[in-house]
Amino acid sequence: MNDIRRTMLWVVFGMSLVMLWDQWQVYNGRKTTFFPSPTPVVAQGASATPASGVPSAVPTATNTAANSSDIAKATSGLPAQDVAKVAHEQVVVQNDVLKVTFDTEGGSVVRTEFLKHIDMADKSRNFVLLDDSPSRVYLAQSGLIAANGGPALPTHKAVMTLAPGERSLKDGSQSLEVRFESPEVGGVKLIKTYTFKRGSYALAVKHEIVNVGNSPVVPQLYLQLVRDGNKPPGESSFYSTFTGPAVYTEAKKYQKVNFEDIEKNKVDVEKSATNGYVAMVQHYFASAWLLGDGIHRDLFLRKVDTNLYSVGMIAPLAELAPGERKTLDTTLFAGPQEEGVLSALTPGLELVKDYGWLTMLAKPLYWLLVQLHSVIANWGWSIMALVLLLKIAFYWLNAKAYASMAKMKAVNPKVTEMRERLKDNPQKMQQEMMRIYREEKVNPLGGCFPIMIQIPVFIALYWVLLSSVEMRNTPWLGWIHDLSSPDPYYILPIIMTLTTVLQTSLNPAPPDPLQAKMMWFMPLAFSVMFFFFPSGLVLYWITNNILSIAQQWVINTRMGVPPKFHFPKF
Repeated sequence: MNDIRRTMLWVVFGMSLVMLWDQWQVYNGRKTTFFPSPTPVVAQGASATPASGVPSAVPTATNTAANSSDIAKATSGLPAQDVAKVAHEQVVVQNDVLKVTFDTEGGSVVRTEFLKHIDMADKSRNFVLLDDSPSRVYLAQSGLIAANGGPALPTHKAVMTLAPGERSLKDGSQSLEVRFESPEVGGVKLIKTYTFKRGSYALAVKHEIVNVGNSPVVPQLYLQLVRDGNKPPGESSFYSTFTGPAVYTEAKKYQKVNFEDIEKNKVDVEKSATNGYVAMVQHYFASAWLLGDGIHRDLFLRKVDTNLYSVGMIAPLAELAPGERKTLDTTLFAGPQEEGVLSALTPGLELVKDYGWLTMLAKPLYWLLVQLHSVIANWGWSIMALVLLLKIAFYWLNAKAYASMAKMKAVNPKVTEMRERLKDNPQKMQQEMMRIYREEKVNPLGGCFPIMIQIPVFIALYWVLLSSVEMRNTPWLGWIHDLSSPDPYYILPIIMTLTTVLQTSLNPAPPDPLQAKMMWFMPLAFSVMFFFFPSGLVLYWITNNILSIAQQWVINTRMGVPPKFHFPKF
């Protein structure tokens, strides 16, 4: 009876750990693994009209001078009669890696197509991040609002004039400019100049504010990303990655915000700063507005409309006298989460590639993986080489664990005989078991502690492989054409299951038959989950299993304990 109680306690303890891990995922901004909430659907009104027409897309910030009446004026954009007269159009501009669709209404970015990344759901198309279509809303907008109840100024609703010029980066050219100029609104003109650079997903965006009226004005520049709350198409339900807005400041560092928290008005981020950025994040890709350090900005996150959310910042500007001009340089990034590129743009931007609470371990592992790839030139083999290096680094810890397991295996016959002899006297059985362990110098937990020390490292490596866009659509060997997708023929998951069974069977079987059967439950359940995991993750785990089996086999042989497989007898 005591053995059954002990087994049940271990089961409860194991399930508690699993549920605790799941809640830790939720705490870190990821969705729950076991009880996911249904994916919200774009509201009919939001899908039927472009998000550039969302009426309340310009937000107020806590410390912003603009009051509600200013916002109402700002969101109306041009006067109604002018809007009716001026039609807006879309224009496509591209460099060698990025194709951007602009709308002359506000000079906003309404679509970004990545020429070097395919759509995994339809490999005949390029991947699209920002979009304004019936099924998706994801935009980058900017404009002006007046402080202190001033007149309406050019917002993202103002229909702008597109200057003539090249629409595609020519061979031999390193940059390309696209210029939008607003009409006069409230005595102010806004001129936006986007600069494309060869090989870059970052657009330099120069905002020129010109006072063409007869009175001084106090403008404020807002930059925002507007997105629906839908889960990215094609994302696996067996592992969750964060999707939503994020804010970074030097004071509070990287802060993620769930769409649900915005919905419930439970946002707790820094409201004002002189550095940092705002971003929208999803698996492998991100967008962000960057503003130079030393410039005051008010940060905001808010619900714009049904299933539409925005994150952005408002930069108050100095008073502009009649005829005066003010220029503010910003950067709009929309691209893959490549750490080197992100960190070069602005401090902390690489954090949009989210490793969660194990960032301190994950970043050096990613660096080492990149170094290995620079030599091996294949991400699959690089993963295997990295696991080999980690096994070498932890060799002595593993040796202690496997030596302890070997000792346990050696004394198991004595323990089994004793349990059978004293099965009617549980108290005497426990005393005798402790005596055997003491005399044989065996620590029942000696095989656990060295392995537990390594667990954070291997979890960090798991997140490195799951988060790295370098794995996306990257082949390894033969039938594996994409390390970020599950094995189409389930060969790697089957191999992983077999190696997991072999590794588990090398461990000493618990004397109690019920415990011996229960120890197989978690490994087998874990193996089933990996049938739906990316091939790169499965490859990493197979390599780890094979190296562990080899090391355990060698240590057992050296200690005079012949390796033996203990398969369950169900």
